[in-house]
Amino acid sequence: VCPMGNSTSRLYSVLAKMLSSGAVSQHQDCLEQLDPARLDPIDPKDLLEECQIVLQKRPPRFQRNFVNLKKNAASNHRPIRVMQWNILAQALGEGKDNFVQCPMEALKWEERKCLILEEILAYKPDILCLQEVDHYFDTFEPLLSRLGYQCTFFPKPWSPCLDVERNNGPDGCALFFLKDRFELINSANIRLTAMKLKTNQVAIAQTLKCNETGRLFCIAVTHLKARTGWERFRSAQGCDLLQNLKNITQGAKIPLIICGDFNAEPTEEVYREFSNSSLNLNSAYKVLSPDGQSEPPYTTWKIRPSGECRHTLDYIWYSQHALNVNSALGLLTEEQIGPNRLPSFNYPSDHLSLVCDFSFNQDPDRLL
Repeated sequence: VCPMGNSTSRLYSVLAKMLSSGAVSQHQDCLEQLDPARLDPIDPKDLLEECQIVLQKRPPRFQRNFVNLKKNAASNHRPIRVMQWNILAQALGEGKDNFVQCPMEALKWEERKCLILEEILAYKPDILCLQEVDHYFDTFEPLLSRLGYQCTFFPKPWSPCLDVERNNGPDGCALFFLKDRFELINSANIRLTAMKLKTNQVAIAQTLKCNETGRLFCIAVTHLKARTGWERFRSAQGCDLLQNLKNITQGAKIPLIICGDFNAEPTEEVYREFSNSSLNLNSAYKVLSPDGQSEPPYTTWKIRPSGECRHTLDYIWYSQHALNVNSALGLLTEEQIGPNRLPSFNYPSDHLSLVCDFSFNQDPDRLL
């Protein structure tokens, strides 16, 4: 029997003890008791304090500042904060990704999950889009649902995590939104195709209604095929995703935000397809560049046996005719990241989180 009380501390103590590597199958009965529908809400401040207690021997988290971008008059509604993050699957971090400069101790799930939660709690997104989630059912869904999020998970059909000994199940994409801000109108789990063949990559697309404004918009999360040599494959996957989103948004009548690890630099064809799509998309993080036309110099930075990898692969695309970018979270500097790169004792993933505040264009009839 798992002792459960109403306090956050007791809940998190149970989770911290039972969610160590390989513990899930041993505690299936206890996990069933953690049905979020039967548990009380958690105060995010309490959960953040719990995380900080677990992390007290680690260096403090990096400080990042928002860059204010909106130049026109203030919106008459609260902005929608969207967070995009490839959090690094635990099985891959420990088993297959070979971060040669990262001590294994820094990758311990008992502490790394608290670093991930700390990052999420610090920025308080209204919508959270994650990739490489392999601890959805035992960590993110139980906790985030009690923080007021509606949660959706779509695993890869043949996740590489399953090849790792003592894995926690398949990784996949996860989408979370605050139920007090949005109403779910429609949800679609999409298995991406390439050259008419079903692939191992997936996407989630949900049409939401903003409770404050009554306006509809679509939020999507995806993770395209990795590795050099698969550029045409990623391009085909991108085309398939765009076609699905055209149907869901009725040809861009419904505003759209797409978050993802595209595994593609801005020079790749799939990036050009999104830039030139009839959905009239723009990449939100371009607004941080001096000319507003360039992507960040990197969104992932790691060292593997083959050498140092510094790439821009992660994006937040949005309907530029219907949405404004109010602000964007600045990236970590090279000095903050340090010579051993990511992940590290300071930062839990090899990818940086991207966070943007969006507002609706004040003219709802303006499409192009």
